[in-house]
Amino acid sequence: MQESPFPSNFDVIIVGSGAAGLYTALCLPNNFRIALVTKDKLKRGASDWAQGGIAAAINPDDSPLFHLQDTLKAGAGLCDTHAVKYLVENAAISIQSLLEMGVDFDRVKDDNNNIPHPLAMTLEAAHSFPRVLHAADTTGRAIVSILRQKVLDSPHIQVYEQAYALSLWLNESKNQCLGISLLYENQIRWLSAKAVILATGGGGQVFAQTTNPHVSTGDGVALAWRSGAILRDLEFVQFHPTALNMPNTPHFLISEAVRGEGAHLVDEEGKRFAFDYHEKGELAPRDVVSRAIYSHLHKTCENPALGKVYLDLRPISPSRIEYRFPNIIDKCQQWGIDLFSQRIPVSPAAHYWMGGVCVNLQNQTSINGLYAIGETASTGVHGANRLASNSLLECVVFAENFRHLSLDSFSQPSITISNQQNIDDDWEEEMELISYIRASLPITMWEGAGICRTKEGLEKALHQIDNWRIQLETLSIYQFINNISSSHEYNLTSSQAQQQLKLATETINLLDVGYLILKSASFRTESRGGHYRLDYPHTDDNWQIHTLVKNNSWWQGN
Repeated sequence: MQESPFPSNFDVIIVGSGAAGLYTALCLPNNFRIALVTKDKLKRGASDWAQGGIAAAINPDDSPLFHLQDTLKAGAGLCDTHAVKYLVENAAISIQSLLEMGVDFDRVKDDNNNIPHPLAMTLEAAHSFPRVLHAADTTGRAIVSILRQKVLDSPHIQVYEQAYALSLWLNESKNQCLGISLLYENQIRWLSAKAVILATGGGGQVFAQTTNPHVSTGDGVALAWRSGAILRDLEFVQFHPTALNMPNTPHFLISEAVRGEGAHLVDEEGKRFAFDYHEKGELAPRDVVSRAIYSHLHKTCENPALGKVYLDLRPISPSRIEYRFPNIIDKCQQWGIDLFSQRIPVSPAAHYWMGGVCVNLQNQTSINGLYAIGETASTGVHGANRLASNSLLECVVFAENFRHLSLDSFSQPSITISNQQNIDDDWEEEMELISYIRASLPITMWEGAGICRTKEGLEKALHQIDNWRIQLETLSIYQFINNISSSHEYNLTSSQAQQQLKLATETINLLDVGYLILKSASFRTESRGGHYRLDYPHTDDNWQIHTLVKNNSWWQGN
């Protein structure tokens, strides 16, 4: 039998290469054999796009208690207090670790360049104290670039770029994860490991408008769900009210501070419509502004899922704009907008998914040997609504726990390959349907489970997703993916097969994510945090409890 071109046995497999996956790889003991799987080049993930900062109560006048209180308030009654306490009390250690790695956080400026300056901290929405550290407005990129290089320099970490985890390998009788099936370099192989860590980020691509990069297709949540792991609070999605909305451009966030400085939010006709929805107009709370834009577009736009409104900065003096918003000026110029004379096209966009795979403080899921971290996980830190700049902190604080990971109780799973198959299939004829579903699903989700939800809208979207899933199940590519055997290895002979399998797998994952969000949003008959229902507009104390999911069962629990 032909020898496999890459190793098959590892101590730990990490799926995902954002801040959570990279930092986890560096925290694990360096005597572990580690595989890090990324479906893009080792450079792209939501962390890399993060324009916000990282929160930590390290100022002597601040305290972890204040940070705890702010996080609990933002989480609207659903935060796990023990998890939040763990986060805020370990923040300083994680910041120090990042500094030692070489992350260049902004520092207080003065005229004396010979004295080490303290870290600069800014005040952000819903924080009671300036505690958010930045690195030149691109904090995520600053952190990830250093982590990435350290991973590449680590001989015990093997990186698989443009590789795709198709499924988890399970021993169902022991409820244990043994590894993954991996699509890589036109082959499908099985990798075994004593532990698998899901760090695939969020699922923003399930929505028509999102700030997430194209790789954020909810893969980790979908893999875990299909394997029988318990998921939690999937209905809670944070939408940012004003993301840049132009064809073929990233959904760059236009800071809420722009409106605070006096920018007007207007529609195509120039009307300041936000006052029709709240007496404070564009200065209303973030969720109110998002709902105002969403509702107004549904009244005035033929295709509201792709519609836009505008931010007009002309009421602000040019000197003030230059002083306060140099990064926004640069980004707008990059995309051909002169914000001194032109309005900025914006719309709300899905930004962060509070729900995920249910884990404990050690990042363990309900399946032995399976872990999750970052946006893929539900640690209980964010509750029903994430506090600004807590997500990067969560990645690094919870990754620190992997320093103490013990694999002594797990034996190395053995891979027994009885058959090596050449796959001659070319699924080109089936790509039309898959591409259609991939393009149509985000619009269906935006209408059904976007910013404003109703029973009717949720059920309509669910019906459509059910129909699409039935159609997919008839396709030979779906049946091939669904029947990959752990005793087989596969060689793809068609030059197009790997990309076809990638598109099909991502579409299946997105359909599963859409289904899970819709069902969870239907289950919770109230409004709370990142879940707003027009037919249940009030918060209900009877719902101050988590939504839990396993397979096709939903229930309330802790």
